[in-house]
Amino acid sequence: MGRHPPVDIRHRRQTDLVLLPEMFATGFQTRSMEADMPADGGCVAERMRAWAAALDAAVCGSVAVGDGQERHNRLFFVRPDGHTDSYDKRHLFTMGGEAATFAPGTTRTVVQWRGWRILLQVCYDLRFPVFARNFLRTPADAAEADYDLMLVAANWPQARIEAWDVLLRARAIENQCYVAAANRVGADPFATYDGHSQLVDARGRVVAALNENKPGILHAELDKEALFRFRRKFPVLADADPLR
Repeated sequence: MGRHPPVDIRHRRQTDLVLLPEMFATGFQTRSMEADMPADGGCVAERMRAWAAALDAAVCGSVAVGDGQERHNRLFFVRPDGHTDSYDKRHLFTMGGEAATFAPGTTRTVVQWRGWRILLQVCYDLRFPVFARNFLRTPADAAEADYDLMLVAANWPQARIEAWDVLLRARAIENQCYVAAANRVGADPFATYDGHSQLVDARGRVVAALNENKPGILHAELDKEALFRFRRKFPVLADADPLR
């Protein structure tokens, strides 16, 4: 099964945000409802709230939730004071059985945290650029976009890892944003996973990355002023096609 020693997120440098992989508490699962948490995330979200309070940081990760009738792959964004936003994965991985047992989300979610506007995405969402399309909030200022950072929590398999690397850079370039992506490592009965967790800047450059197939904590700093300067110097979003 390719086991790795656990990583304790409490033992890390000071930070503002911790991003965890998709279904970090259970591994990617679609068949059994026995591991599902209630709609509020149950004990998993409660642990995330404890981490957020202890770290004085937001903690973000996805959980399989259900109410006995409808299931969602729900990404929770938990703040230190316990306030929680959530996003239900929009694009379900049909080939893995996810679409047969989970209901798709209908609403795009952008949260605000310590001066940043952050788009929440989960794994397969990465392949669908229209849903993630960034746009100018203030047409008179090319820097004021709908979001500045995209978070991607994932269980992306090794067999398609080249697509993962390319798509992360593409989403960052076309949306003129940072992209932070956390992918699992190890194996389960369905696939092998080799990580490639990384932070990409708006120019498509990989700012930081974890070693392939190695669990760990990736720590990186984002520069909002540099992002805004780049958007104003090269105002791509001002020329984007309107979405209908």
